Amino acid sequence: MTKVAARTWTEIKPARKAVIPEGLWLRCPGCSQMVYRKQMESNLHCCPECQHHFRVGAAERIRQLADEGSFEPLFTNLSPTDPLKFKDVKTYQDRLVAEQAKSREADACKAGTCFIKGRPALVCVLDLSFMMGSMGSVVGEIVTRSIEAATERDLPLVIVSGSGGARMQEAGLSLMQMAKSSAALARFDEAGGLFISVLTDPTTGGVTASFAMLGDVILAEPKALIGFAGPRVIQQTIRQELPEGFQRSEYLLEAGMIDRVVARPQLRSEIARLIDYTGKA
Repeated sequence: MTKVAARTWTEIKPARKAVIPEGLWLRCPGCSQMVYRKQMESNLHCCPECQHHFRVGAAERIRQLADEGSFEPLFTNLSPTDPLKFKDVKTYQDRLVAEQAKSREADACKAGTCFIKGRPALVCVLDLSFMMGSMGSVVGEIVTRSIEAATERDLPLVIVSGSGGARMQEAGLSLMQMAKSSAALARFDEAGGLFISVLTDPTTGGVTASFAMLGDVILAEPKALIGFAGPRVIQQTIRQELPEGFQRSEYLLEAGMIDRVVARPQLRSEIARLIDYTGKA
């Protein structure tokens, strides 16, 4: 019988471990289940298990709402500046450069004309990926110009809000945008325009205190945080326990502050139905 030489440990190579690409799976904050990212994205960035609505940027929101190939951007020549030379941990100018590099956007707002299920509309979307969608001079200007363009063209106006509020680095200049956008909406209303306001998680601060709550119809995504000050600030101020679900869209619906809670997969159809109902198509 032929003898086979024993193999040493150095000759035995361990099996290669399967490498899982980073970011392929993520944990849903709603149900704590591990979710396949591509499946979540194909479900309009909603969890396939519990329908938790993940936050999306302005470009993705426009892709979800507008008919394919119909979006025509407006006001793309506007960029923020640093008139107050604001500095905290770092300068405002450095923050802007970093945010622009990260998001590849000039600021936290995109606007343009499009068709929503064949209905013409002017859409303006705040972008949470850029300084938490905060409203500075450029965001306020884009929102106001969108309102004025919808007035001139007699188009339904859809503004999708998602924001941490007014941008502190612009101080009083950012607060001025609240009055400016609200005044433009008053003129839009006098002209008989239709304004559909869509609130997403979170919509807070000066955005809530101005145009976001001035819609002819106010829609909100499920469980979106909507308010002026945060619940922790309110609780510390009034020193009382807040009701369960306080400042969430379902609570605001019961309180009569919004008109309807609409899940993201139904949002496009709901907006088209409202445009038809008001005869603005």
